[in-house]
Amino acid sequence: MNIREKQEMKEKSDYSPYASFSMNSKGRVRPEMECDIRTCFQRDRDRILHSKSFRRLKDKTQVFMSPKGDHYRTRLTHTLEVSQTARTVARALDLNETLTEAIALGHDLGHTPFGHAGEYALNRLCSNGFKHYEQSIRVVEFLEKDGKGLNLTYEVKDGIRNHSTANMPHTLEGKIVRLSDKIAYINHDIDDAIRGKVLKEEDLPKEETDILGHSVRERINTMVRAIITPSEHTGDIIMEPEIHKAMRSLRRFMFENVYLNPVCKREDEKVYYIISALFEHYQSHIEELPEFCQKNIDYGTSLETAVCDYIAGMTDRYAIEKFREYYEPKFWMV
Repeated sequence: MNIREKQEMKEKSDYSPYASFSMNSKGRVRPEMECDIRTCFQRDRDRILHSKSFRRLKDKTQVFMSPKGDHYRTRLTHTLEVSQTARTVARALDLNETLTEAIALGHDLGHTPFGHAGEYALNRLCSNGFKHYEQSIRVVEFLEKDGKGLNLTYEVKDGIRNHSTANMPHTLEGKIVRLSDKIAYINHDIDDAIRGKVLKEEDLPKEETDILGHSVRERINTMVRAIITPSEHTGDIIMEPEIHKAMRSLRRFMFENVYLNPVCKREDEKVYYIISALFEHYQSHIEELPEFCQKNIDYGTSLETAVCDYIAGMTDRYAIEKFREYYEPKFWMV
């Protein structure tokens, strides 16, 4: 028995019967030889962690674009906070922590530059619309590794695809990530909004903070416990109704006062201008697309989709650099 097989047997003995077991995975689209050391979900986690798309998250906006400070969240730090929260819940419930981590690390791989402002821009520009969770699946199935994709297991892709859709993930681990994503962004966005002087702690609705807590730490602790306690031995992931209601109310408050706040949204039209200009430029200058995108067009990908793939993968900084390269006048040098 090799190390992987020992780990698979350990899962069977240590995990809840409701957990997703590595040995019972529905597998990959392209079958592969199993690793003798790592389980299939460990391999998926490692593939995501070492992907180019994951590394680019460090320079993609979470809420505040180009903040003047080192402590604001980026899409990468958001992803890590989701992962840590989700792993805490999974471990407490004796579920598959590695599967949970893989889903969490991969859930935003398809996110655009400039956060949701970039996503809204591409959604307006693309004839078939644009959703970051759909793009995340496209990244892991097709765009990474020059068209080979990461060939992840069904369970990881299911959790990524359904982390913010009307559909629920088919695993408990995926359901944990879905809730952990909301817990993370509500609370760290409050923290960043306070840091950015968009709001103060006392501005938060008292009815909700009296239930959830009066600091980021207290609120995260309350929400995490509100998942663990009612979910034990149920075969489902649920949140205490009172806490869930307060969390949703606080989320609405954040949309009204932060995400749609004129101070935070004042750069959105600039984002649309940059994204739309790049979108138009590359559709008129196919030769300036990366070789990989041009090959995809040769193999049947539409020009619009190839352009969308390229722009969605950009970091904030790179998108601005390309915009300046194409549209900012250059001084004549003799």
